[in-house]
Amino acid sequence: MAAWTAAARQAASLTRLSTPTSAAQASKLIQRRGLAGGGDHHGPPKVNFWQDPMNPSKWKEEHFVIVSLSGWGLLFYGGYKFFNGGKKDKKEEKPAEATH
Repeated sequence: MAAWTAAARQAASLTRLSTPTSAAQASKLIQRRGLAGGGDHHGPPKVNFWQDPMNPSKWKEEHFVIVSLSGWGLLFYGGYKFFNGGKKDKKEEKPAEATH
């Protein structure tokens, strides 16, 4: 509670002072959001992977990651199924022939 009252007193004292030096000091206290611009604006614009599927260098970074991980997953799963799909432990039994 004491911190709130101290902050309120400091804010009130800043508003009461109207000299140009205090206004300059107050402007230095304002936090700037310099890195909130939204990314890298240099180079060619990035596109969704379905807009240019044959050119991964133009894809957005998150789309490249998703497509790459999906591709590796399919490659490993396909290899697993290829090398282990032919091995079957089930013994096929022929049905007993009925003799009449």
